[in-house]
Amino acid sequence: MFDKLQFVADRYDEINGKLMDPAVISDNEQYKNLMKEYKNLTPIVEKYKEYKKAKDAMDEARQMLDEGGLDKDFKDMVEEEYLQNKAALEPLSEELKILLLPRDPNDDKNVIIEIRGGAGGEEAALFAHSLFRMYTMYAESHGFKIEMLNENPTELGGYKEVSFSIEGEGAYSRLKFESGVHRVQRVPETETSGRVHTSTVTVAVLPEIEDVEIEINPSDLQIDTYRASGAGGQHVNKTESAIRITHIPTGTVVECQDERSQYKNKDKAMKILRSKIYEMKQREQTDKIASERKMQVGTGDRSERIRTYNFPQGRVTDHRIGLTLYKIDAIMNGDLDEIIDALITADQTEKLKMQGEE
Repeated sequence: MFDKLQFVADRYDEINGKLMDPAVISDNEQYKNLMKEYKNLTPIVEKYKEYKKAKDAMDEARQMLDEGGLDKDFKDMVEEEYLQNKAALEPLSEELKILLLPRDPNDDKNVIIEIRGGAGGEEAALFAHSLFRMYTMYAESHGFKIEMLNENPTELGGYKEVSFSIEGEGAYSRLKFESGVHRVQRVPETETSGRVHTSTVTVAVLPEIEDVEIEINPSDLQIDTYRASGAGGQHVNKTESAIRITHIPTGTVVECQDERSQYKNKDKAMKILRSKIYEMKQREQTDKIASERKMQVGTGDRSERIRTYNFPQGRVTDHRIGLTLYKIDAIMNGDLDEIIDALITADQTEKLKMQGEE
């Protein structure tokens, strides 16, 4: 581990020098890439410096104690410093192990979230809207920017489906574990007898992909236009501004009708399509690994039930890590950090375990 840390520290110093080079500063692409690498290495280097400082202080105190000749008060002080720094080394070492884990290359990306009502009809659509509200409130509380991409509302205020992007530093790293089936147990507003119903909603979290990252051949696309319609089928506008794009090789279909401009709808639809095809290619690669070794958390299988929201009991349970919290109102208002932090910790623990087995 320490050879790797020294390599990281040397690379950090090398980048620091390059960032002061006028030739690098004038090359926007190179400068941007180096700045990104520098930023990613900074927390590792700072923690390594902290570790080395504690180790040096512990070694110095140990040497003074071994040499002897200290009066009692000074000896007590040196012993205390030795023990304090020794105790600090183990947690610092664990933090460094986590920081050295391979980074998900998508962690810094913005995200596209798709929410679709599943089993449960109108109640599933209403819960889809509740989840949309939950994620947008979470995003707002973290200073992230939200952009609607597409929505298909129902007459009662639910969503058959809704797509939106969340832009902000580390958005994907925080939200990537939300992919999967979310189950709700509650008494629907439309239920007169007070019986608890169970419905499901599917959430897909995709990293937002730039056009330079994935190439899509225009001849592989079938683009159809149609009139946008809202709940109940009434026309939102009288022009064919809504866009449906089909990627013929994969059969992937995306729609966008949120904007009145056909061009804006096409841009948004292409944004979703790029992310979907990228994720499909990524999933093909990770499926090969997953078949050999099943990760505890993973990045979320959309067919797998990941969480249950039980309103009568006021609890939310994440089934992947066995976490149950009795604060459903706060969670539905976007207070997701406790769940997200627990999922990230579980993922890191599993990766450390796998690394130890190799």
